[in-house]
Amino acid sequence: MSNRSAFIFDMDGVLTDNMRHHADSWVELFRDYGLEGMDTERYLVETAGMKGHDVLRYFLDPDISATEADRLTELKDFVYRVNSRSMIRPLKGLEDFLAKAADSGIAMAIGTGAGHKNIDFVLDILHMRSSFGAIVSASDVARGKPDPDVFLRAAELLNVPPSSCIVFEDAIPGLEAARSAGMAAVAVTTTNSREAFNPFGNVIAVIDDFAALDPIELVRNIPASNPLTSP
Repeated sequence: MSNRSAFIFDMDGVLTDNMRHHADSWVELFRDYGLEGMDTERYLVETAGMKGHDVLRYFLDPDISATEADRLTELKDFVYRVNSRSMIRPLKGLEDFLAKAADSGIAMAIGTGAGHKNIDFVLDILHMRSSFGAIVSASDVARGKPDPDVFLRAAELLNVPPSSCIVFEDAIPGLEAARSAGMAAVAVTTTNSREAFNPFGNVIAVIDDFAALDPIELVRNIPASNPLTSP
């Protein structure tokens, strides 16, 4: 592998502040199935970042069939796309940050729990597809977050070692995945409070948006971080 550095971005809640639209769609779906005590905050804290099948197993039925999980995930995703289409916009400072990273020779990828339809939906609205040398969905690997497969596959496609990667994540399962992958991380506060990120020794910065973030300074901080710190 090369000695280049890489940034791997989760998509929802990182490129755009849309996680509450996902959460609201899950809540509406689960209400139809009589699930009590389900609300937006519970989804965001407990399962944000997981792929749809795992969310359904966690909240609805641990033994749900793959066919039924596919059907319900697609239904939820349809509701999400209809309700959020006019509200998808890039997080503040993101476009300039991506441009500066690209000019600095930093490889970039997306590693997300979203399915390919939702990836296309967001990237087409944001017009950012060309910024990324690899796009990895949870459907492309055996295990979704909090397992590290998505991020490890993205690093492999970029030809960059995990120790030279920085993951950008808003969700706890995603930070767990980055830590398991041996990657440093930047935590984004769109979904969780700053305090929620305290247990993660691999987090080298906590940001509200990308406006004041310097990609070169982040890369310099990789050696000083300890991505393998245990919880």
